[in-house]
Amino acid sequence: MTMPTVELYALEDCTLCALDDCALCKEARSIIDRASRDLPFQFKEVGIDTSEDLFRRYKGEIPTVFINGKKVFKYKVDEAEFKKRVRKEIIKAGMSRIAKK
Repeated sequence: MTMPTVELYALEDCTLCALDDCALCKEARSIIDRASRDLPFQFKEVGIDTSEDLFRRYKGEIPTVFINGKKVFKYKVDEAEFKKRVRKEIIKAGMSRIAKK
């Protein structure tokens, strides 16, 4: 089974952002962590402060969450909606695999 890929774009160095942004990133990480206990997906955290280009693109939109390359959340992650979107990608991958047989 091909697992969906979840990417979280956030700051690694929280001194570069306002306190509220840090709280949003922590909350997003927590939601993704809880979801990973129930759903199979690959997770990658991208520190936008490691690249000038990424910092320029995402500094006003953190945290940003992508599922299979599609931006699905910025600022606030809704846990129920996150799980729903991951499940949808799991189902799509399974249907694609069946169609190829």
